[in-house]
Amino acid sequence: MIKRILPMLLILIFVLYGCGKSEADMHDNTYEKISMSEGIERIESDEGYILLDVRRTDEFEAGHIPGAVNLPNEEIGTEEIPSLPNKSQMIYIYCRSGNRSKQAADKLLALGYTNIIEFGGIIDYTGELEYEN
Repeated sequence: MIKRILPMLLILIFVLYGCGKSEADMHDNTYEKISMSEGIERIESDEGYILLDVRRTDEFEAGHIPGAVNLPNEEIGTEEIPSLPNKSQMIYIYCRSGNRSKQAADKLLALGYTNIIEFGGIIDYTGELEYEN
C-alpha cells in the first residue's frame, strides 16, 4: 500500500509546490555576467544598447568608456528612471571594480528591466578613455 501512496504523494507535493510560485518566481529574474573583454567585443558588434557607467559623476568625468552614459549607482532606487525609459533595451553596466555594477544590475532588475549585462569594472578596460570637460 505504501508503494502505491508514496509516488502519488510525491506528485501531489510537486504540483502544490508549483502552484505556490508566483509568475515572477517562474521567470529567470537575473542578469548576465560577462568579462570586460567579452563586453567590449559585444559592444563593438551590437546596436541599440545603452552603455551605463554607474560610478560617481566625478569618477565618470575623470575617464569613461567612449559612448557611456552616467547614472551613479547611488541614484538608482525604487523610482522610475526617465533616462532609461525602455525596460527591454539592452543595458551594458560597468563601474570601477564590478561591485557597484552588480548592485545596479540588481536594482534595475527590481525595477523591471529585462536585458542587463554586467561586465565588471573599468579597471580591466584596456582601450582609450573619453573625458568630460
